[in-house]
Amino acid sequence: MQNLITSPKTRILFSLVVGCFVQVSLAQDEPGENAKSPVQLEQVIEVSADPQSKPRDSGHSITQHTAKIGDKTIAYEATAGTLPLVNDEGKKTAEVFFVAYVVNRSENAKKRPLTFCFNGGPGSSSVWLHLGMLGPKRVKLNDNAKPEPVLGKLVNNPHSLLDVTDLVFIDPVSTGYSRPEKDEKKSQFHGYREDLNSVGQFIHHYVTKYNRWQSPKYLCGESYGTLRAAGLADRLRSRYYLELNGIVLISSVLDFQTIRFGENNDLPYIAFLPSYAATAWYHKQLADEYQSQPLTKFLREVEEFTLNDYATALLKGDDLPNKTKREIADKIAAYTGLSRRYVLQSNLRIRMSRFAKELMRREDETVGRLDSRYKGADRDSTGDSYSYDPSSAALSGAYTSAMYHYLRTELKTTKTEPYEILSSQVHPWSYKPFENRYVSSTESLRSAMTENPFLKVFVASGYYDLATPYYGTVHTFRHLMLRKPQQENVTLKYYRGGHMMYVHEPSLKTLKSDLVEFYRE
Repeated sequence: MQNLITSPKTRILFSLVVGCFVQVSLAQDEPGENAKSPVQLEQVIEVSADPQSKPRDSGHSITQHTAKIGDKTIAYEATAGTLPLVNDEGKKTAEVFFVAYVVNRSENAKKRPLTFCFNGGPGSSSVWLHLGMLGPKRVKLNDNAKPEPVLGKLVNNPHSLLDVTDLVFIDPVSTGYSRPEKDEKKSQFHGYREDLNSVGQFIHHYVTKYNRWQSPKYLCGESYGTLRAAGLADRLRSRYYLELNGIVLISSVLDFQTIRFGENNDLPYIAFLPSYAATAWYHKQLADEYQSQPLTKFLREVEEFTLNDYATALLKGDDLPNKTKREIADKIAAYTGLSRRYVLQSNLRIRMSRFAKELMRREDETVGRLDSRYKGADRDSTGDSYSYDPSSAALSGAYTSAMYHYLRTELKTTKTEPYEILSSQVHPWSYKPFENRYVSSTESLRSAMTENPFLKVFVASGYYDLATPYYGTVHTFRHLMLRKPQQENVTLKYYRGGHMMYVHEPSLKTLKSDLVEFYRE
């Protein structure tokens, strides 16, 4: 998934995954609890490939499959191939690899919903959404967040969205099998604005080549991919007049100010506190007063404290009276399982890396960043930050092994070069439009939703995500400055998983149910 971190410096590259780039300039209760109305999805998908399917040429492999969803059997076509990017002079600059699933190719099917899917990084391929959440196959992992020795166990995915929408998984340039042309400068693809240009061009090219202009069009992005999706909403309409019907944001981060622990930025401490509390609750580090409460009830209390008493205390800075400071520290300690002394010594401001190391120090264990349900052990229990992310270590190998196997055996690709799961070739990543300020695509999303009042947004967050905390997402959408009708076009949902909440199958099942309702609306 991401490079393993072995020191604070190398953690910079790892710190986003599927993900979320942190070092820059600047879940769910019971299944069904999020649904506005019950959606019955007692579906079983059985996927089989046509044994006669073979690659048509070296560029595209097209295979035929069937999927049984509920009491219906559907036929779909899988295309694994590349499309070219060209510059204004008509010269090819790159090849973008994609995997597309289309239910059938009749003319009526051309009006079926079409969803473009991508992960983040920057530098991540689309493997996580592809084999974790949306595609007809998924990697099977333990729901109890314990690593297992078998790598890359692929199973049929009964929670795939293929019954609702056709799917196109995009690997941005330098990820997956996507490559720039020889002698082309990589920098023309590796940056916030450059990435929007190239991914936007791919989407336009695909929609045109496969005659999908009459299809309802959606984007689904995860982590940094949510920043991309918000930017693309504006880019696609301003450059190609291509309007979207909906956007799905998984583990959203549209404003880096919510996650960047820096001097004079109190916002991340506010954004992360409820996720610290959820993590402490999961690992049973709280007193009975809170440990005995249902998670969501407990978090509502923590959020109320965070938004009012804690936020006010941080804003007061050194003017905060000592008595009030001690009272705030007592509450933080009670909610997070940390000691009152540790909270006071941290000046009420606890960075994520310190929390992950400190919470279970007495047990000689650390908690995961991408998914704080996972636990690991460092070389020793000293220091103020963890040496690696145990959640990433548990997931990376499984998804990598599964992807290579799936590409060769099911999708019949013949490529032999490395499939770049998470590419280091994209660095340095340019954030030039955001010099001297935090990276943010909130204005792009606000503009797109205002100019297209029918554009709807679905946002999924995991309670145990210590990369893009759910309360930071709440803050972002509370400050999007939309008019009331457009505010009602935003749906926020929460699940009992981490950054990739879909590795927890009960959360994935409920997420699928929520998305079915979103697409129907």
